[in-house]
Amino acid sequence: MIDVDTRQVALPDGGRLVCHLVPPDPDGPTTGLTVVWHHGSPQTGAPLEPVVQAARARGIRLVSYGRPSYGGSTPRPGRDVASAASDVGHIADSLGLGRFAVMGASGGGPHALACAALLPGRITGVVTLAGLCPPQALRDWTAGMVAPGGLVAAAQGRSARSTFAETDEFDEASFVDADYAALAGPWAELGRDVGLADQDGPDGLIDDDVAFAAPWGFDLRDVRAPVLVVQGERDRVVPASHARALVDGCPDAQLWLRPADGHISVLAAVPVTLDWLLDLPR
Repeated sequence: MIDVDTRQVALPDGGRLVCHLVPPDPDGPTTGLTVVWHHGSPQTGAPLEPVVQAARARGIRLVSYGRPSYGGSTPRPGRDVASAASDVGHIADSLGLGRFAVMGASGGGPHALACAALLPGRITGVVTLAGLCPPQALRDWTAGMVAPGGLVAAAQGRSARSTFAETDEFDEASFVDADYAALAGPWAELGRDVGLADQDGPDGLIDDDVAFAAPWGFDLRDVRAPVLVVQGERDRVVPASHARALVDGCPDAQLWLRPADGHISVLAAVPVTLDWLLDLPR
């Protein structure tokens, strides 16, 4: 069994963030690379087994954490996407990290980009998988989404998004067959973790959606670290148009399109994206 070091990081405002550290396999390679994982919406921030195994096999130290209102982290209504950079900066300082890479899936993608834009000199590379682009980057930001109601409500403010949450139900058409196969197989733990996050209430997801639909607090042009955008072409939650907009907006970005993947099955690319991060200068 892998020993996960879970700790609470104190913030200047009196809040706390729950973070998790997974060391490299002591009997395996050691690369010196640390990757901070930004979870999707909603999740607890606990490390997911497929990510843990891929990181340990490559000698990578993995750090994950719960954003405010997730996984025991202190709520912070009104937070923007940019605030993730300050949060991760405090986590990194508490762990003695200098330079590190960031990776985000789905709702974690924008927060990973925030770190690269607002922690200059500390981020060696960024990976986003099925991540959103800023609203102003597309003429119709929700086009192609099967169930955009949460984001549409979020654009009207937190109160409207909270009201929407009272009757919101998951639309099964949001996932394609490959997504359901991933959730029944290697990514089953992700589904369980979403269930745990749901038990804590909707505040984390509400605050995420409101942050996504509002100005992010940074410009994609400020993301100077190399960026890898990974996208399933069959994604019905975050369409491929978002991936293309991210690549167009970031100064140093490349796009990996996966034709057969949807929103969850695209996570099968995690191991090769870690290889990509390892190949970057540190």
